[in-house]
Amino acid sequence: MQTLYSRRGTGMLSKHPRERLIQQLRTQGISNPDVLEVMRTTPRHLFVDEALSSHAYANHALPIGYGQTISQPYIVARMTEALLSQGYLEKVLEVGTGCGYQTAVLAQLLDKVYSVERIKNLSEKASKRLKLFGLDNVQLCHSDGHWGWAEHAPYQGIIVTASPKNVPEALLDQLALGGCLIIPVGPRGGQVLLKIIRTRTHYEQYTLEHVSFVPLREGLS
Repeated sequence: MQTLYSRRGTGMLSKHPRERLIQQLRTQGISNPDVLEVMRTTPRHLFVDEALSSHAYANHALPIGYGQTISQPYIVARMTEALLSQGYLEKVLEVGTGCGYQTAVLAQLLDKVYSVERIKNLSEKASKRLKLFGLDNVQLCHSDGHWGWAEHAPYQGIIVTASPKNVPEALLDQLALGGCLIIPVGPRGGQVLLKIIRTRTHYEQYTLEHVSFVPLREGLS
């Protein structure tokens, strides 16, 4: 596994805040060593506005513009770990590229990541960041996340970084047999993070925990 730390060299903020963050993640139950290592070495401060860079390794969400946020590090780690708990995943769909941070984390752990974002400016900025880091196993698309990305389906894993009121049927349809969907569902104040597994006859659903995400909106911007 090659990380962004080795790609970017030493031009990053002090290691101390990120080490404290990793200790917090461990305390909160994150145990996958690969996830922890990628979270430690990925330069989160380069995915937020410079004015917020001093808060980049605090364990909470930050605004990235357009009414969107970069997710709390714990949530990024929790969702990634839950996705990887199903074993080897060759191809994963991310719904909600945002600033590209979750995308970068996934790209260091998986063979291929497809990611859709409805806000064009965010998608373009994320594309530039990911290219800067040399992550060439990511493909982005400016599209409505409710549609998924049927062209490259089925996916062994799907991860959704905003909350719809209900699980979009397109995402269930694009999930491979035995595949895993990690998705927050519900209105603000009542959202739960779900893990959904597709079997030959039905979808198994597990509630992981209560969460708070921005809503998954429809249409393009």
